[in-house]
Amino acid sequence: MVSTSDFKNGLNILVEGEPYQITWFQNHKPGKGGAVMRVKLRHLKKGGTIERTFKSGEKFERLSVTHHKKQFLYADTAGENYNFMDMTTYEELSIPKEKLDGKEVYLKENMDVDSVYLESELIGIEIPLIIEMTITEAEPGVKGDSVSNMTKMAKVETGLDIRVPLFIKEGDRIKVDTRTGEYVERV
Repeated sequence: MVSTSDFKNGLNILVEGEPYQITWFQNHKPGKGGAVMRVKLRHLKKGGTIERTFKSGEKFERLSVTHHKKQFLYADTAGENYNFMDMTTYEELSIPKEKLDGKEVYLKENMDVDSVYLESELIGIEIPLIIEMTITEAEPGVKGDSVSNMTKMAKVETGLDIRVPLFIKEGDRIKVDTRTGEYVERV
């Protein structure tokens, strides 16, 4: 059991039967009454964020979250399941698209990811924050069109459409921020 006085960012707890991770907290002492803890919680399975206030001294069950290295192998032909290999046991694991939470658009063959387990149940994957990708399709930039920060649409090797500066062309390697899906820089 963990008390409100033990709260810290990244702590995984059970709140009303649901698994959450603390992303922000603040101890608040109002003028009247006892101290309270204001907390922002991210649902570990669904991904949504909520704000809650707890009385000082409330107790919660601590959850065990573990990470295992996996390597992305391939997606099945229907695109519903994605296959990974565990880097320690070399076992192949098939993960349904729903558990990837939209991250499948960044997966490339042989890419290393972290699989996240909550009490031995797979709840998702974590991919690197910045990844390198190759441009497969890009409209040509128009010369003289660079007065301001102009961008154009381009397609990367995984099929993701992304806005890039006009000087980027087919075959260029770029860095992409996986949190926002935005262009970072040319490699």
